[in-house]
Amino acid sequence: MGILWDDILQAQFWIAAGQIIGINVILSGDNAVVIALACRMLPPRQRLWGMILGAGVAVLLRVLFTLVVAQAMSWPYLKLVGGVLLLWVAVKLVVPEHGDGDGKVEAADNLWRAVRIVAIADIVMSLDNVIAIAAAAESAAVRVDPGHAIAIKTALIVFGLATSVPLIIAGSAVLMSLLDRFPVLVWAGAGLLGWVAGDIMIKDVALLGIASAGTLEGLYIWAAVAGAIFVVGIGYALRRRAAAGKMTEV
Repeated sequence: MGILWDDILQAQFWIAAGQIIGINVILSGDNAVVIALACRMLPPRQRLWGMILGAGVAVLLRVLFTLVVAQAMSWPYLKLVGGVLLLWVAVKLVVPEHGDGDGKVEAADNLWRAVRIVAIADIVMSLDNVIAIAAAAESAAVRVDPGHAIAIKTALIVFGLATSVPLIIAGSAVLMSLLDRFPVLVWAGAGLLGWVAGDIMIKDVALLGIASAGTLEGLYIWAAVAGAIFVVGIGYALRRRAAAGKMTEV
């Protein structure tokens, strides 16, 4: 323990921790969008807790992914399934829930629903992000202390990701205020999630049995665009059907 503490006190450790924080903040832009979209319909008193719990769940999942299942990213069909899940989440974020008169369900249900949405989305969006974080932590750990690289890597990942929570919450709060002022941005956020889903799905190794790597690389942009169009189109159709149903009831 004393040796590990000596390693933590080195300047290289803190430089590496800063790099991990920077990488996670940059890669967490889509997480902030999900948190803001999922929490925007919560009552004002629930919003802060929604952002805190959502960001905490996102970081916890990213720590677990980075430490445990980074190797699973190469499993076939994993990204295809994850992409479909993210498309579903994106559509859910633009389709209003049926509830009481103002379109909201009970506050507690809304809070945990928001946290569940953030958790599902982060599981999918972390598939690529954890590779960058794990690689940065591993190379930094070797530079700090090759003899205790595993312990240093773990400490860097946990510390770096945990300290990113306030920054993710702050980003979510800013985005949520923008969504309140400009509701049309909800569609832009959902389209962004669809874009990410398409980009994730086209990178699944299972598709190499259908097309060559060069062909798939040329389809990256088109797959992302298709994902964004799918989310906006399906979301718009479902909202119109929900509105028509309410008019019929009236």
